[in-house]
Order: sequence, then structure tokens, then C-alpha cells
Amino acid sequence: MNPVRVLIVDDSATMRGLIKATLKRDPGIEVVGAAADPHEARQAIKTLNPDVITLDIEMPNMNGLEFLEKIMRLRPMPVVMLSTLTQAGAEPTLRALELGAVDCLAKPVSMDDSSLALSDLGARIRAAATARVRPIGQVQQAPKPPAGYRPSSDVVAIGSSTGGVEALLTVISQYPANCPATVITQHMPASFTASFAARLDRATGASVAEAYDGAPVEPGKVWLAPGGLTHLEVVGTTNKRCRLFSGDTVSGHRPSVDVLFQSVAQAAGAKAVGVILTGMGRDGAQGLLKMRQAGARTLGQDAASCVVYGMPKAAFEIGGVERQIALQGVGAAILELSGGRV
Repeated sequence: MNPVRVLIVDDSATMRGLIKATLKRDPGIEVVGAAADPHEARQAIKTLNPDVITLDIEMPNMNGLEFLEKIMRLRPMPVVMLSTLTQAGAEPTLRALELGAVDCLAKPVSMDDSSLALSDLGARIRAAATARVRPIGQVQQAPKPPAGYRPSSDVVAIGSSTGGVEALLTVISQYPANCPATVITQHMPASFTASFAARLDRATGASVAEAYDGAPVEPGKVWLAPGGLTHLEVVGTTNKRCRLFSGDTVSGHRPSVDVLFQSVAQAAGAKAVGVILTGMGRDGAQGLLKMRQAGARTLGQDAASCVVYGMPKAAFEIGGVERQIALQGVGAAILELSGGRV
């Protein structure tokens, strides 16, 4: 298999050197060039035809978001953003993911933490090389929520990872104000989930927020698992609520989709809907199977509409997915399975 050809775009010579040195240790990756700003990068893309670009958000002449938008309109290709993964950096990085960036990674703040910060850069780039990247504006308009909808299921549980920002915005924007009680685990840095929940809240008539321990799982509310530090579960029988707890990573993640799905299988059984969206790896596959075995209805995003068809594929292959469906139809399918008409 040919190595993944990477172009590094960053205004810092030190950072370009760190990224290059890190990637040179990965035999599956070849660094074909580096550029200090978008103008240099534009010419390098034409000349070198890289498979993946690493792109800094803050650069001179044209910032990374402007350049990313031009790439996605004129020459869509996998882009991994390098950003300060802090609360201040959340909004621009989320915007980059909405525009079509495949992934985001923390920039090291010093030479001392560069090895740790960039430790999984190679794996992220190799995953990005397999991503399906679409031009901006190509995604069709999602259908409107049905009139007269009322929820009947106890809870809808959704899991996602790489590509999940766009996917969740598409799904949740189809929710009515009286949406089914919904809990979401999206693999995302700790400093991002509050901002992402606020972004989802602006996209729908329902109430979306970062989950807290004891949050009521009830119609009209969507809870997003806090990133990085805790797992999210649904507990209770008649009065269900969110439970946050620290613990080891599960399926390589904290929060873990498997943890969420397994808790919903136990708490809601057949009165639940499980949905697994785009993402790298296998997190959620076993949990979705447990939900289906408990009688829940289950959906998986199809390969053609996934950025990375990893998590849905793993769940489908072991029998966890009852029906595969294109992203644009997922929201309507959730409402169909979780409720009826007044």
C-alpha cells in the first residue's frame, strides 16, 4: 500500500518541523511538502497533489477557516486541523469541522509536550485519508419535522465520532421542540462539548445542553456527554436521568458510546431507539447490539453518507444495526421510530 502523502500548512517553522519529525516516524506516511501560509499552500496543492493536509487555524494573509472553505468549494480533500483545543478555540474549530475538516488535533503549547500532543497524529492522518469528503453545498436539505409529532419511546441514544459534528447538526436540526428524550456521546475534547451543545441548541427547536449528573431524560431535551473526563449513562426506571461517572476508557474512549448504549439497553429496553453515526473505530458496536437484543429499534448511518464508515460498519457486521440509512434521512427515521401523531 502506498504511503499517505501529507502537506503541512502552518506559519510557524518550529511547528512545521515538529509535525514533520513526528510524521517521519510513521512508515505509512510521506510528508511531501510544507507551506507557511495559504498562498504557498495553494500552489503546493497544485504541484504536489497531497492526500491529506494538516492546517493551522490562525495564520497570516488568510486564516485557516477561509482557506478551508476555499478548499472545500474548489478542491475537496481531507483536512486535519491543528488548533489550540481550549474553550477560546472551540468555536473556530467547530466551524472548521462544519465546513468539512475531517478531524482536529491539539497544537502543543511547548516543545516539552509536543510528543504527547502529537502522539496520535499519524493515526488521525491515516484515518483522514480514507474519509469521504464532499464539496460545500452538496448535502441536500434535510426534511422538516412532521406536524403533530409526539414522542412515545423512553429515550433515543446516539453515538458518533469522526464526522459527527456535521452529522449531528443534520440530525438534530430535524427535531421538533417536543423531540424524544435524547442522549448523545460524541468523541470530542473536553473544552468543546459545551460550545457544541450550544451550537446544536441554536439549530433546533428542542433544548440541547451539555449533560450534568442527574439531568432529567425527558421529551424536549437533548443531552450531550461532556468530553474527555466522564462517561454518560442513562439510569432509572420511570424517572430516567443522566449519570456521569469517571472511570477507565472503554473501547478506547471516555466518554464511550458503548457505555451509553449498554446503559440504555438496561434502562429502557424495547422503549428505546439506538443510532450510530459516522466515526473511526468500533466504539458503540457492542452496545448497539445489546440495545437491539433488548428489543430497541436501531439505525446505522450508511457507508455513502459517512465521513468515516467505521463505527456503523462494525455495528452492522455484528448484527447491531436493524436498518442502514443515509444521513439526511436519519432524523426523520428517529421520529418515525420514537413516536406517533397526536
